[in-house]
Amino acid sequence: MIKYIKETTEFLQEKGFRNPEIGIILGTGLGQLINEIEIIKEISYNHIPNFPTATVEFHKGKLIYGKLEGKTVIVMQGRFHLYEGYSLKDVTYPVRIMHNLGVKTLLVSNASGAVNLNFKKGELMLIDDHINLQGGSPLAFKGVEQMGTRFTDMSAPYDPKINTKLEAIAKEKNINLHKGVYASVIGPQLETRAEYRYLKTIGADAVGMSTVPEVIVANHLGLPVAAVSVLTDECDPDNLKPIDIDEIIALAGKAEPQMIMLFRELIKTL
Repeated sequence: MIKYIKETTEFLQEKGFRNPEIGIILGTGLGQLINEIEIIKEISYNHIPNFPTATVEFHKGKLIYGKLEGKTVIVMQGRFHLYEGYSLKDVTYPVRIMHNLGVKTLLVSNASGAVNLNFKKGELMLIDDHINLQGGSPLAFKGVEQMGTRFTDMSAPYDPKINTKLEAIAKEKNINLHKGVYASVIGPQLETRAEYRYLKTIGADAVGMSTVPEVIVANHLGLPVAAVSVLTDECDPDNLKPIDIDEIIALAGKAEPQMIMLFRELIKTL
């Protein structure tokens, strides 16, 4: 993997991806941030050596390099998931590349379902902690200790200082930002009524199919990370209705401007 990372990094540096300060991963239906960026370079994933390729129709599959609020950023427009058939090493490979390019902070977004019924669809949740239900670890491979501590501490996986800043920004901008625990499952099927009850019992406030692997690797690399969920549906097991993916995408897009405001204001302070 070290050889692959070196090869990918050198390729991107040759293409002009130099000295980025902040990495951003955009989740399902959350691509509008691209419109706020002064784009310097962009490249499709399938043109990057050793990179996976996004297979989900609403994930664009581009790596974008540019300026946002005076900072140099690398943005993943579209991410990778276990449910696409990738391994955890594949899913988290871009985080290792961004770190190797020089990124000092990682910001992550996702669309998720509200398990906590006090949270409503269209609102945002700052992830304070998580539960890994994906059945594996992106650090469980031979030679991982060459890239960081094998037994990575996860007592505070989401950077407390960044989270405090995000909460202050939300208060100042009158954004309703919940704080809670995100459970990450494999998918791609949605949860059953019994599974939603289980998730609530074990302490989850929201559920999704991403983010946790990237956050684990960020912690492994000593890369400060924060993550915000856009809540796109309410997971009430007693009143469960068939899910509408188009509605989820539409809701994500509707709530996204608030997330963009949070990220932009935060980036000013980093």
